Order: sequence, then structure tokens, then C-alpha cells
Amino acid sequence: MSEVAFARSGDVHVAYRVVGTGPIDLVYVMGAYTHLDVFWELPTFRRYCERFAEFTRLILFDKRGMGMSDRVPGTVPLDVRMDDIRAVMDAVGSESAALMGESEGGPLSMLFAAAHPERTRALILQGAEVRERTDADWPWGESTPEEYEEYAATLSERWGKGGAMTVVAPSLANDPALPAYVAWFGKMQRNAATPSTWAAFSRMAFDIDVRDVAPSIHVPTLILHAVGDRICHVGNARWLAERIDGARYLERPGADHIAWFDPDSIVPDIREFLTGTREPSEPDRVLATVLFTDIVGSTERATQLGDRRWRDLLESHHEAVRAQLIRYRGREVDTAGDGFLAVFDGPARAIRAAQAVIEAVKQIGLHVRAGVHTGEIEQLSDGGVRGIAVHIGARVAAAADSDEVLVSSSVRDLVAGSGFTFIDRGVHTLKGVEEERRLYAVSA
Repeated sequence: MSEVAFARSGDVHVAYRVVGTGPIDLVYVMGAYTHLDVFWELPTFRRYCERFAEFTRLILFDKRGMGMSDRVPGTVPLDVRMDDIRAVMDAVGSESAALMGESEGGPLSMLFAAAHPERTRALILQGAEVRERTDADWPWGESTPEEYEEYAATLSERWGKGGAMTVVAPSLANDPALPAYVAWFGKMQRNAATPSTWAAFSRMAFDIDVRDVAPSIHVPTLILHAVGDRICHVGNARWLAERIDGARYLERPGADHIAWFDPDSIVPDIREFLTGTREPSEPDRVLATVLFTDIVGSTERATQLGDRRWRDLLESHHEAVRAQLIRYRGREVDTAGDGFLAVFDGPARAIRAAQAVIEAVKQIGLHVRAGVHTGEIEQLSDGGVRGIAVHIGARVAAAADSDEVLVSSSVRDLVAGSGFTFIDRGVHTLKGVEEERRLYAVSA
């Protein structure tokens, strides 16, 4: 992944980021509000992008007036924002790219594909809007003019609180991590735009209507939409599928407006659409740091508390751990009972996350042990990981004491200069691992 860079579009700087080095350029035109760095803090979104980066060079950008792009006065029409896409493509040396328009990014992607087919390899519309205004002529909008005015009148009171998270992704309604997701969504809103900036943008978006554009799209097009989408009615997608010549339409189950939390519902179809094959030829092998955590004395504690109270305490534990994973840019891979497996791109962040988890769960009366190991892992298409490094990480955690972060020698060697102090715990024979390993405890 590259760092955020800036493309010059007229007098405005547009922030962009490139992920992956695949043979196909894919410009991700995101929905309502954006902030590249805050989006990247969410492990779920980061993994979603990494799935696309397995077979594309994924190009993301902040909209003009939002996120890290220059803030501009007033509203920005579609044709100006279309120039911003060209500027970003020029900056990264992309002659032709597939465009993936999500939600409010759909109309902009459609206009670009119709106006610049020579630079549009393909068009992908995911939960894409056609028209937000609901009236007798368009029953599939998001609100009537009266409903929109009610929304606008109280916008400043709700902005930045993340309350729309369960509408955008209803699948999270019963997820123990929902409070962390809501907090992240609120942070993203606050960093993406001010209430007044969003008010102006949303009013402009409410007036957009691309019904006349759809018949002029003559590039390969894939349309994906959740049948129960609560933001953008599925009628938008069905209408587009009938009007865009040769479009392929796939209606997916569920109600999530975005597909981040279920990438398997769209990524294989997009891979096949762009490459002709649904799966990678071999697992994606990368160097990564794995972190395992485990509650100490969980069986005894569960017996003391009883099923209901233990379940409540376990939910609080999961919430505390997930908050630290988001904070330190870890990706949750698995939660088995009372333990977590997470993956980090650097060992120092994994150690700091482990230390923070230990302190966080102490506040709710729990104690955990943690193990950290760095090695090569295989990233599977379903988001899971495997390999000897994962096995070693689990065994390192099992050897740790309560409230202790235990690391392998590979981790200690890679964090030289990071300020950590280590205590030599000697050479250990780890079950199922042929070589003996020297382990180190991180000094508090």
C-alpha cells in the first residue's frame, strides 16, 4: 500500500491512495463521505480493499471538498468531479481503468463511463443510485422533498455520531463490535466534512438524476445490489440493468448497502467480470505478524458467574479487544470462544495492541495472556489465514503467563529501536513445531 498522495485537478489537490500492483487498474469511487486515512483504520474496510488488490491496482481518492482533498466553497457538480477522476488516473499513470461506483459514487462513475469510454475499461455499480428524490415519476428514491427537508433541518444535531451505521450495514445490528463500528463511523463523518459542508453536498446529491445518462453507457457493465438495501432501493439497480446495453445484473441477498462486511458476496463476481476467473491461482502469501489473546481462567470464571452474566462479560471483553485492534490497525481474523486471532502488518503495532488489550480488559475484571509471532502466512479468499506462522503464534500465546505479552525471537529482532524491553524466557519446545524457539516477555 502506498501512502496518501495528491493529484492536481485545476486549482485543487485531490488526495488518493493506491493499493496493490495487479494488472488491472480499478478506480474505487466511494459513496457519500470519504477520508482515506480514517477509512484505512477500519480493518474490515482495509481487508475489503486488499481483496480487490489481489487482482487489481486499486485506486482510491477523497472527493473534492472532503477528507484530505482540498476543501472548496459551495457545491461541486458532477462534471468537475469527473475531472478529478481523470487527474488521479493521470497522476498514477493509468490510461484506462475499470470504475467501481458505490452508492453516491454511482452517478459520477456512470457519467465518466458515458463521457470517456476510451478511458473506461469497464463499469461496476455496487448499491448505486440513479436518483435520490422520490416522487410519482421515480418511486425508488431515498426521500421525498419534504422528508429531505426534515433530514436537513436536524443534520447538525446528528452529524458525527455514527448513528447511520446500522442503516448502512444492518447485518451489524447484533454484532458485539457494533459500538466500535458506530464510534468509527462517527469519527469518519467528523473527519470527512463539517455539517455545513455535508449539508451542501447532500442537497446537491439530492438533485442529481442520471436517467438520461444510462442509455449512453457502452462499456462492459456489472451491476450488483442487495435486494433489501435500506439506503438505495433495489429498484435503482433493476432499472439500470434494463437501460444499460449488455449490462450483467447480480442481485445479492441481505440488506447491507455496502459489501465490506461480506466481501464474498461481490468480490468473486467482480474478479470473474474483470479477469475471467473467480479465484486466485494460489494463496496470497505475505509476511505478517499474528497476535493471539486468551482469557486466563475463563472456565472457572464462567462457572462462578453463570451463563448469562458470563455471556455479558464476554461481550464486554470482545468490545474492548476490538477497540484496540481498530486503534492499532490490526485485522480480526477469528474469535474462538474467549480468544482472538488478529493480523498486523508490523510487529511493533501488534505488541502495543497486546499491551493495550491487557490493560483494557483489566478494567472489566478480566486477565488475558498474549502471544506475538512474525512469519509468512497464507491469506485465504474467505479472510482467514493459515500456515506454520499461525501455528507458532498460537503456541507462543499458550506459553504466556497472565497479563503477559510473550513474543518469538523473530518479533524481538524486528522491533529493535522501538523502545521495548524484553525478558529472556529461555528456549521452549512448542507443541507441533519441530524447531525449539527462544521466547521473550515484553517488560511492562
